[in-house]
Amino acid sequence: MNTHILNPLVTLLLLSSALHFNVAAQQKKPPTGGRIAVVVDERLSALRSTPQLSGKLLRRIGRGKLVAVRGVKISRDGVVYYLVNVTSRTHGWIQREAVLSRSQSGDDLKLLSLIKGSADFDRIVRARIFLDHFPRSPLRAEVLLILGDAAEGVGAKLAREATRRVNEADGSAPEFSYFLNYSGLDRYNRHGVTFVFDNSTKQFHYDGAAWREILRRFPKTVAAEEARKRLSKIVASVH
Repeated sequence: MNTHILNPLVTLLLLSSALHFNVAAQQKKPPTGGRIAVVVDERLSALRSTPQLSGKLLRRIGRGKLVAVRGVKISRDGVVYYLVNVTSRTHGWIQREAVLSRSQSGDDLKLLSLIKGSADFDRIVRARIFLDHFPRSPLRAEVLLILGDAAEGVGAKLAREATRRVNEADGSAPEFSYFLNYSGLDRYNRHGVTFVFDNSTKQFHYDGAAWREILRRFPKTVAAEEARKRLSKIVASVH
């Protein structure tokens, strides 16, 4: 890869990597009035006026949104609902399985199971939620490894999609800049996942921020050994 392309890019990534795992700090102040929980499963995150599946839908709460749990009730069909505050003015009932809390023992393990059952972007988003909201979990190194592998795994797909868009370009700008401006990268960037681009192979590779955190924080673990292997592959691929 040409050094005039690689070096500025790598420098930018190194400067920004320290910000990758501070997404939670950028969120608005969490709602008050109860135990803080985070929405992890948008398939079940309907906020309803009453604690039942037939209750009026007030809104759908997105993944990563914080709520304050005020109470609990079991519906006649056995589904458990939490009464939650979403904002100072918005509250309602949400199915228990849609949210998890760092203050609830075992919820980090539940989220890890959900992550493992997810794929591609969903796996990355849920891993991101775990890292933001369970910072002291003993499962952190495992989740970092999963996040990195998931990000690297989508690189080839992103490259194929970007190539189709580049082929439509008129060539007025450097080719690699079309790849690095590809809009398909945006949703990953919003979740702290950044890619480097190998101009010689026209491939995206994960920048390795999660793996580097493993080496910093968990240097003597099996996860660290795996992280070193993955980082060495990235270094080889972009030089």
